[in-house]
Amino acid sequence: MDATSDATAGRTAAAVALADTRTDSPEAGPAGGQPAAVPPTPPATSAPPAPHAPPAPHGVPPAPAAAAAGLRPAPAVALVPPAALVPPAAPVPPGPAVPAGTVGDPVVPAQARPGGSGPADEPARQHPRPVVTELRLSAFGPHRSAVFPLGPLTLFAGPSGSGKSHALEAYEALAGLGSGAALEEAFADPCARIPDRAVPDAQRRRGFRLGVTVDGPAGPVRLDLAVQAEPTLRIVGERLSQDGQILLATALRDPGRRSVQAAWLTGGASGFTRAPLPDDRLGTALLPLRVAGSTAGQRQVLAAAEQVVVALRSAFPCDPRPDRMRAAVPPGEGRLLGDCANLADVLRRTRSECGTRHALLAQAARTGCAGLVVGLDVRAPAGGGPVAAVLDRGPDRPATELARLGAGELRFLALALVLLTGPGVLAMDPAAELLSARQALTVLADDFDRGLDRRQSAELLRLALLSCGRGHIRLVAAVGEGTAAAARDLPGVAVVDLGA
Repeated sequence: MDATSDATAGRTAAAVALADTRTDSPEAGPAGGQPAAVPPTPPATSAPPAPHAPPAPHGVPPAPAAAAAGLRPAPAVALVPPAALVPPAAPVPPGPAVPAGTVGDPVVPAQARPGGSGPADEPARQHPRPVVTELRLSAFGPHRSAVFPLGPLTLFAGPSGSGKSHALEAYEALAGLGSGAALEEAFADPCARIPDRAVPDAQRRRGFRLGVTVDGPAGPVRLDLAVQAEPTLRIVGERLSQDGQILLATALRDPGRRSVQAAWLTGGASGFTRAPLPDDRLGTALLPLRVAGSTAGQRQVLAAAEQVVVALRSAFPCDPRPDRMRAAVPPGEGRLLGDCANLADVLRRTRSECGTRHALLAQAARTGCAGLVVGLDVRAPAGGGPVAAVLDRGPDRPATELARLGAGELRFLALALVLLTGPGVLAMDPAAELLSARQALTVLADDFDRGLDRRQSAELLRLALLSCGRGHIRLVAAVGEGTAAAARDLPGVAVVDLGA
C-alpha cells in the first residue's frame, strides 16, 4: 500500500526516456563531445549582489536583494560561482525576464519571520527525517524574495490576497515535481503564478522562481527552480546546492530543443558530468536514475537529491469537500482521497484495522460534532454495496448518518482523521527507498479552518500539536485570523503573518 504507484512509475520512466542514456563516468564531458578538462573545484563562494547589482544568472534564483529582477538572461558559465562545476560554455539564449524596477523593495520582513511562539531556530537544526524547513518564493505571484521558515506546525495568516494560497500552491507544485509529475501537471495555471506587473522580454517570455531547503541526515540542501511560463511552459534553470557548493546546475541553451544542459558533481578526473535533461521534469528527481554512486562526489549528489525527493514526495494536499462526503461510497482499499470523498470507506478500514486511531477519532468527534457522540460506526447492506458512516448516539438514540451532518462537522472529521493517521491510510505514494518510520508526512491544508467554529478549530490545533510533536507528521496550513490569534499563544506553533 505504501509502494510507488504505477502512475508515478510511468511518469518517471517517461522522464528518463526524454533524457540521454546514463553518463556516470567521471571522464564524461559535454554530451556528444570529448572529455572536458577543468581545474580542481574549490569550495564555491559568492557574495550576494547589492540591491541594484546586475541580475542573477539565468536559471539560478537570485539572492534576496536581487530577486526583484526575476528571470533574466546571462551566460551559461554564470550558472555557478567561479571555478565551480561548469567550464565556460556558449552563451545562454535570453530567458524570461521580470525587469528590475517594476516591483517594490524585494525584502518583506513580515513575510520572512514566523510569528507566534514556535521555535525560531527550527529550520537550522538537523533532522533525522527528511523535511522541508524553508520555502522560498523569489518571484511567485504576489511574493518577491519571500523566505518562509517551516516548522513542525506552521500556519499562514493574513488578509485576503496576501498570498497564503500561493505559498501552499508552490509547496504542492514542488511536491508534485518531486514525485515525477510533468511541469504542466504541477502548474495547472502557470500564468497565474507570474509576478505582478512582470513585463515580457523581447521574445515575449515571462516566468517565476521558487525553491525550498530540505534538512535531514545529509544536512540542509537547497533546491532552486526557475520556470518559464510564457509563451511555453518549461524549466529554464535548476540548482541543487549544499553548504555553498553546487551539486547540480541546469540551463536552457537552445530554445528550439525540449531539454536543458545539466552538470552535476561527480569527482574523479574531470570533477563533473554534463548531459541534457528534459525541460519539463525536475532534474533532481532524475539524478538517482542517472548517477551510479561510484565516487565520493556522486554519493554526495545522490544523498542530497534523494533527501530532497523523499521530503517533497512526503506531502499530502488535503481539502475536504463536504458536498462529496455525504453519499455512501462503494468499499475500496480504504485510502483517503485529497477531497475526503471516500471518508466512509476509510472509517470502515480504520475501525477494523486500527482500533487505537479509530478510538482517538471518535473521542475527537465528541468535541467537534454537535450532540451526544458515543462512537463512529459504518453500515453496509448485508449482501454488499455502498458503505455509509454514522455517528453512534447511544443505545437509546438513533444513529446519525454523515449525510445529515453540517459542512463544518464533516470537514472537522476528515481533517482529524488525516492528522491521526499516516501515509498507509492516505492516497499518496511515499518514497519506497526509506522505511516509513524514517519519513515525515507533511499535510498541506489551504483554508484549514473554513466552515469550522472556534471549538472545532481549537480541537484540530490540539490534535495537530499532538501528532506533530511526535515527529512523524508536519502541518503547513493557511488559516483565518481567528484561528491564527488562538494559535499565537500556543507553544510549538509558528504563525507566518502575511500583509503585516
